[in-house]
Amino acid sequence: MNNKGETKERIIKTAAHLFQLQGYHATGLNQIIKESKAPRGSVYYHFPNGKEELAIEAVKYTGRFVEEQIKESMAQVLDPAEAIQHFIEVTSRQFNDPESVEGIPVGLLASETALISEPLRQTCVDVFKTWANVFATKLIQHGYEVEEAETLGMTINSMIEGGIMFSLAHKDKQPLLLIAQQIPFILNKKG
Repeated sequence: MNNKGETKERIIKTAAHLFQLQGYHATGLNQIIKESKAPRGSVYYHFPNGKEELAIEAVKYTGRFVEEQIKESMAQVLDPAEAIQHFIEVTSRQFNDPESVEGIPVGLLASETALISEPLRQTCVDVFKTWANVFATKLIQHGYEVEEAETLGMTINSMIEGGIMFSLAHKDKQPLLLIAQQIPFILNKKG
């Protein structure tokens, strides 16, 4: 990756982290510039449409990061319920140190900006669908009908997002672990 590409990625990673810690409205471009150690002009060069454009790229970046984590968990464990539980358990470990949590800006940005930025809202929706589809694909591979798998994928993803919010609020991973325990029942398996 060339220097311009490295600078752009560093800006996106910094923005994603700051949006996760502080939210969209509390994070300013000046802070992103300072913390990313990027030249002031490079933020405006890479994101000429400003903070909203940068937030969209941060959501996409986070979306790809979490998608890879989900895929990795789905590939590591054959049984779909156990694979989903594995992903939730791995995700919950981040709450041992809440400031190191990764992959959260999508939920926070969606709740904070859904009514004020249609492009950002749609990007969040696309990321949520992508994650739900990874779960659905695993279920389809194990005999679930497509429609049922898609419904379950969305349900599971919604539960995980809610569990993340509860875990953030409580500064405790227990809400996510409780969701993991329910996955076999949601998938109509005996626990």
